[in-house]
Amino acid sequence: MEYRVDDLARAAGTSVRNVRVYQDRGLLPPPRRAGRVGLYSEEHLNRLLLIGRLLDRGYTFATIAELLEAWHGGRNLGEVLGLQEALTSGWSQEEPGRTTARELRRRFGPQATPALVRRAVDLGLLVPHGTGFRVPSPRLLDAGADLAAAGMPLAAVLDLAAALRERMRGIAELFLNTFVESLWPDGPSPAALEAPAGELTELVERLSSHALRAVEATFMMAMTEEGGRLLRRLTGP
Repeated sequence: MEYRVDDLARAAGTSVRNVRVYQDRGLLPPPRRAGRVGLYSEEHLNRLLLIGRLLDRGYTFATIAELLEAWHGGRNLGEVLGLQEALTSGWSQEEPGRTTARELRRRFGPQATPALVRRAVDLGLLVPHGTGFRVPSPRLLDAGADLAAAGMPLAAVLDLAAALRERMRGIAELFLNTFVESLWPDGPSPAALEAPAGELTELVERLSSHALRAVEATFMMAMTEEGGRLLRRLTGP
């Protein structure tokens, strides 16, 4: 059976806009062209349903792309998901939320322009889903709303989010590289990566508890030091 894009979206319980987004992100293969009409297959529908389930579980577009690539590389999807869960569970106990364009305008006012909403999507703060958005971290959205309410322009809030994301990615890479080097001094082998998910989960949970405490404590020390420098600048020599 083949579907036009609106029929495909309806069958998958999503929107045509989301189908376009998934195609732009490389998650959904292009349709077969019949003249000017794009026709989608059952494989497209199954892929679209899988993407929806993974988004509901909190996976980002980048992670879903990696999972699908591993799947098409010949790995069993269950094994891939098990490994993915082991490496991503334990880092956050936060439940994803939902929001709409109307709710964003209510919270952020006229600053919630389509351009800035698109930037929030690019940063992963919002994920198009159905007629609205999935919010991977409601706490981050709340923090952004509080900063905007305190007078910080929304564009500056998003600049801050982008800078924090980039710096935190480096910190996460440092922790995980240290973790990998400690477990596998000669580098992780395929056999090591196929260890039961429970064993990996236990190791990652142990790492995450120490990592979160270390990052929080170090950040508080840095804020204290920078606060002192700011105070000296404000009060003069």
